[in-house]
Amino acid sequence: MRADAQRNRARVLEAAEEVLARDGLAASMRAVAELAGVGVGTIYRQFPTKEALYQAIVADRTRRLAERAAELAEGGDPGRALFTFFAMIVEHATTKKVFVDALSAAGVDPKAGSPDLRGPIETLLVRAQRAGAVRPDVGMPELLALLSAACLAAQQQGWDPGLRDRALAVVFDGLRTQP
Repeated sequence: MRADAQRNRARVLEAAEEVLARDGLAASMRAVAELAGVGVGTIYRQFPTKEALYQAIVADRTRRLAERAAELAEGGDPGRALFTFFAMIVEHATTKKVFVDALSAAGVDPKAGSPDLRGPIETLLVRAQRAGAVRPDVGMPELLALLSAACLAAQQQGWDPGLRDRALAVVFDGLRTQP
């Protein structure tokens, strides 16, 4: 893909995410094009349907999360990296509920065609355990169960940032290696 086409695609995905979050299923391709500063034809050349555009948004968002997990894994404190990413996922779930609901209502599976985050999460977990920051008896099934539960609770109960931070502090204390 040419550099200008890549820039256009990135602008379209960003604009589409914003328009969908604002307008829900009533979001129009014309509104996306206006916000992105491109013609409607530019959108339809890359995304023949709204559903294809929505799926691309999810895949792009998940790709960005996987990249962030990799950045955290390369950074300093492995325990902090895992807990930062965990909190980021929960925050993401809280703030993007409207978007996920709109996708589901449109018949788009928010997980289909998206990169899998299990690998990057497992990398963060293993690094945190090797550093002695996370209990060795915590496996991926337990971590994913806690992550899913926290995301679901945050979505359904509309956690504000303070409640999210306090609830996650309790979860993180349970995951930490006890002295």
